[in-house]
Amino acid sequence: MKKIIVAITGASGSILAHRFIETLLSLGHEVHLVVSQTGEAVCAYELELSMNQIVSGYQASSGHIFVHNNTDLFAPISSGSFKTDAMVIIPCSMGTVSKVAQGGSDSLITRAADVMLKENRRLILIPRESPLSSIHLRNMLRLSNMGVTIMPPMPSFYNKPKTLEDTINDSIGRILDSLEIENPYSKVWGVTHA
Repeated sequence: MKKIIVAITGASGSILAHRFIETLLSLGHEVHLVVSQTGEAVCAYELELSMNQIVSGYQASSGHIFVHNNTDLFAPISSGSFKTDAMVIIPCSMGTVSKVAQGGSDSLITRAADVMLKENRRLILIPRESPLSSIHLRNMLRLSNMGVTIMPPMPSFYNKPKTLEDTINDSIGRILDSLEIENPYSKVWGVTHA
């Protein structure tokens, strides 16, 4: 079982976070969830459920989810002494990319990301913005040079997705593959390719 911090920020793409968390929990992993205020608002708009309803659903299916308030800088995930395997910010707003790239720690999300960097632990950002400005690209390059994985949810059309769900699952499979977690969405070219 892996211990994964999942952060949701105020970018579009709440369904990606929702499916990612559902999949981690269904595979028996431990999730430490932290959501920004804007992330909560975007989830409510895009998923048409409140964060309380979403979290209640996770808790009903698994006892391996722990929710932390984004203003609680005393939460366990704010310290390097709390051992985790990785952190995934999904979706990751460009504001969050900027703060993490500059070492800003004004919230639990950015502090936890800073901990991942200083402890040389796995940090994956799922940025959601298009088009990208030079500022966005510079910030992402800076993070990439520090070992952060930048993984925009790009559809792989060679897998011939038939539905939006296929496209979402493909992105989730790639993130899980990057975390070295076996999952039902992983596709090996030439083996499972239709």
